[in-house]
Amino acid sequence: MELDEKRFKDLIHRQRDLIWRVCSSYRLSAAWTTEDAFHEVLCNLWRGYKSFDQRSNESTWVYRIANNTMISLVRKISNQPAPPSPNNYEQAYSDDYRDLVELIESTPEPDRTIINAHAQGYGYKEISQITGLSVAAVSMRLSRALRKLRKQYG
Repeated sequence: MELDEKRFKDLIHRQRDLIWRVCSSYRLSAAWTTEDAFHEVLCNLWRGYKSFDQRSNESTWVYRIANNTMISLVRKISNQPAPPSPNNYEQAYSDDYRDLVELIESTPEPDRTIINAHAQGYGYKEISQITGLSVAAVSMRLSRALRKLRKQYG
């Protein structure tokens, strides 16, 4: 086994929970499972692994790749026809939780990414690295987005 391959496997082992949380934080169509999305993220991580220069934290880099992959998947899925039957996600969660998730999903980028990263426990500096925005911009956008969510959610 090549050294890069072993290091990559170690990275995935350390970050698999983070990847799974990012993948499961997006609602996908019935044709895509969280596991499918997880594998798509792994493919993108492998493609970008050699260019990872370690200027940011490993988890920040992984989060950014995972989140961007999920945004691309959601866009791809939204261009496909809706499935004829409701998916299990709709049945598995309470109406309140589903309403909140839909409200967050309707939030435009990059605010949705900022909200999700904040919910995952990332600080302003890490979110800044993920989004490419300044720390001050992240702070301002998060504050505004949360205030808007509180107002809309009641």
